[in-house]
Amino acid sequence: MQQYEQATFAGGCFWCMVKPFDQYEGVIHVIAGYTGGNAINPTYQQVCSGTTGHTEAVQITFDPKLISYTKLLEIFWQQIDPTDSQGQFADRGDSYRPVIFYHNEDQQQQALTSKQALQDSGKFDKPIGVTIEPAVAFYPAEDYHQSYYTKQSQHYNQYYQLSGRSQFLAQHWQKNK
Repeated sequence: MQQYEQATFAGGCFWCMVKPFDQYEGVIHVIAGYTGGNAINPTYQQVCSGTTGHTEAVQITFDPKLISYTKLLEIFWQQIDPTDSQGQFADRGDSYRPVIFYHNEDQQQQALTSKQALQDSGKFDKPIGVTIEPAVAFYPAEDYHQSYYTKQSQHYNQYYQLSGRSQFLAQHWQKNK
């Protein structure tokens, strides 16, 4: 029997957080959704209103025999501006804040270690603003949000460029995904 695990990350618009993880062997699936709020099964409109307390996130089911949680953390860091705790790129507010949601103590420790390593690296001159919080209920987003980069590739690519994400990642992480 397969022993899959889950990882949950928030890094701004969830459209931009699916594709980077989708391309790795060992990632079984990536679901865009909402977590951390007080409404059950919130809609996109409810989350965008700012009244539910939810954050847009991705939940990744992965095979730890093929890809480690440490590797997923590395991928996560390289998709965001880790110094911006108030949102990501063009998207502002709590629903777009960057968060690592851990599912167990091992994930929590790895997340804390990776955050400290990034802070200590001197790569950024501002403090790392990503919070590390326990995973709570995760609600999949509406179908049209799932794998948006494949369903609406032209719109996705335009958004990815115009949001400022593409330029930041190219400048700070030396690659553009």
